Amino acid sequence: MAKKRVAVLISGRGSNMVALTEAAKAKDYPAEIVLVLSNRPDAAGLAHAKNAGIATTIVDHTLFGDDREKFERALDAELAAHKIDLICLAGFMRLLTPWFVTRWNGRMLNIHPALLPQFKGLHTHRRALEAGAKQHGATVHFIVPEMDSGPIVVQEAVPILKGDTEETLARRVLEVEHRIYPQALRLVAEGRVTPAAAGAAAR
Repeated sequence: MAKKRVAVLISGRGSNMVALTEAAKAKDYPAEIVLVLSNRPDAAGLAHAKNAGIATTIVDHTLFGDDREKFERALDAELAAHKIDLICLAGFMRLLTPWFVTRWNGRMLNIHPALLPQFKGLHTHRRALEAGAKQHGATVHFIVPEMDSGPIVVQEAVPILKGDTEETLARRVLEVEHRIYPQALRLVAEGRVTPAAAGAAAR
């Protein structure tokens, strides 16, 4: 079976992108990272991708003003040019419109630093600590128009320890992220998890 062609979308250092590219080096891995795309020309992760021999491209959102759909049409054109099968968001700091999400329905993954459906949105580590949660973690999910609400592919918990700060908790959660994102991409690329199956499992 041909490997799925994957684009990773980043806005910064792209540490999860690095985890995915490392996993994809394995001969039996069912996906190939063929493109790293950023909406920011200064994203640190672009250099890593270039060094790894992966094609990179920039679609600078600031050039499109407030026209989010025009930005996304440019994004979509780049993905089509590289014959992309699946998209992985890895610290891509743009909210996507329903037009783009619908177009890539069932073919786009995101990783979120919390045990969804808890703590959707930003500042998850701080909010988990403030809420007195006993555990925290990370979730890989399919993207739907509602933020952080898509069917869950993989999630893993970490205990919140006495004396944890945002930084110590974030560090442990990031280790989990780097482990579960490649697992989730494998499951989706092999066709073992679909949005319908993931949604049914969560019910």
